[in-house]
Amino acid sequence: MGALLVVNMRGTLNIPHPIKRTLRQLHLSTRFRATVLPDNPITRGMLQKVKNYVAWSEADLDVVTRLLEERGRKSGRARLAIEDMESQGFKTLEDLSKAIVKGEATISKLVDIKPSFALSPPRGGFKRSTRRMYSQGGILGKNPDLAKLVEIMV
Repeated sequence: MGALLVVNMRGTLNIPHPIKRTLRQLHLSTRFRATVLPDNPITRGMLQKVKNYVAWSEADLDVVTRLLEERGRKSGRARLAIEDMESQGFKTLEDLSKAIVKGEATISKLVDIKPSFALSPPRGGFKRSTRRMYSQGGILGKNPDLAKLVEIMV
């Protein structure tokens, strides 16, 4: 049991309502929004439903730590602080990211911490198509190169 890093790559304009609802349940309401979800059959089924709009891969400890440090927010758009980690039962941000990657904690269950991260478009642009699946030369669906892409989007 681990975690999956998921990024909305296409936005939510002109898409069917069931897919929009699934994206909202995954906390991916806008384009270039990322989250870390537990790897279980329910999440995998939801990802298969929205595979033409999102990219996902196994969560990497370095990427999750960097997302929490640079893009992690509390409700009210304030940055995460050490006090927030201690109130959640973690000593440091590193401990929290280890627990998330192992699947012991989920971001959506943490109190006063936003469950998703707002990313920028990638510096230097996309090197592959944003409208095709990874197996067809794009970036959507299960994408083993997603960690590198997220690094340049943070």
